[in-house]
Amino acid sequence: MKFYIKTTVALLLFVSVLSAQEANSPKFGKGLFNLVGEDNSWSMNIGARMQFLGTSIWDANSNGLSNQETSMLVRRARLKFSGFAFSPKLKYKLELGLSNKDIGGASEFTNNSPRYILDAVLKWNFHDNFVLWVGQTKLPGNRERVVSSANMQLVDRSLLNKRFNIDRDMGIQLRHHFNVSDNFIIKEIFSIAQGEGRNVTTGNLGGLQYTARVELLPFGNFTGKGDYIGGDLKREKTVKWALAASYDLNNNAVKNRSNQGSYMKNDIGFFETNISTLFIDTMLKYKGFSFMGEYALRDAKDPLAKNSDNSLTGDKVQTGNSLNLVSGYLFSKNWEVTGRYTNVNYDQFLGKGAENQYTIGLSKYLVGHKLKVQTDISYLDLVYKTNQVMCRLQIDIHF
Repeated sequence: MKFYIKTTVALLLFVSVLSAQEANSPKFGKGLFNLVGEDNSWSMNIGARMQFLGTSIWDANSNGLSNQETSMLVRRARLKFSGFAFSPKLKYKLELGLSNKDIGGASEFTNNSPRYILDAVLKWNFHDNFVLWVGQTKLPGNRERVVSSANMQLVDRSLLNKRFNIDRDMGIQLRHHFNVSDNFIIKEIFSIAQGEGRNVTTGNLGGLQYTARVELLPFGNFTGKGDYIGGDLKREKTVKWALAASYDLNNNAVKNRSNQGSYMKNDIGFFETNISTLFIDTMLKYKGFSFMGEYALRDAKDPLAKNSDNSLTGDKVQTGNSLNLVSGYLFSKNWEVTGRYTNVNYDQFLGKGAENQYTIGLSKYLVGHKLKVQTDISYLDLVYKTNQVMCRLQIDIHF
């Protein structure tokens, strides 16, 4: 009953806002509504998107394929709000997740509540090319993670991202860019975050998380921010290339994957250790061809969690390195063929062995990334486990 009351109140407030302000509906893919205050002192674009995913996985051995597992789900269902407040120099973004995948992970550290909030961030262009971000959003880590799940070249991100990304957190980011020449652009980002992931309500249990990123664009900006969009849908007329590196230090981290993974509890509370992550990545696009490469390296001062008497708790920091290579070509009818190779090497004490995944994907872009159908097939080569074959089909629609 409480849910229906809250929903009704929200709808009434939304209708009242529409009736009091200037509203218009943009073309497909640009949002559901554009709202502008009567005095032009604020704006809001309201959008929605959904992803429907079907997956089949088989064990693969010398006897063929067996033990099929099949699932179908709403992978993502989200609402997005963006615009400016008071001045065009003060922008904001709010993104809410509604699917089980989006809101999962409730625990004592999130007040045992669904994790609805993905992004809630203010962006203040306070001086020239300096922009200050405040709130919860993606940290400036590996490129593949920063690329929106709405703009992916394959059905989902790689094993590198799954094992080593630093995802979202609450904090501040200072961003700046400058031109070395007419075309050569350098972008810098520095971030200070809480260090334990999104939607945490218990405060900071460990230390703070510091991230720095530098991006080089020797041939100028990509068309339509294409350096953070999968595939060359803009068909760059000249070569566009980006090279970047990020370094992340989570001081006194209490989770086993920096600000991700599970908490490392011990007999006096939580085990703390410094965890560092290095990312190096590149993106190149030209006339429908695209290439993205990433390397990740994670280390920890003490990767084995301990109790106060120095006995092991059993928790281990997930350290190691990974390489991810993705290349695709967009044909004239907006069909794209993409190939990806990902290698993950864990440090020996984890006892996991290497992972190698080979993926081939086919995408049909009906309205760019706003309306598309994607399918891919992957072969996962494992050292200590049975190899796997995975087939996926996904439909995306973004208003």
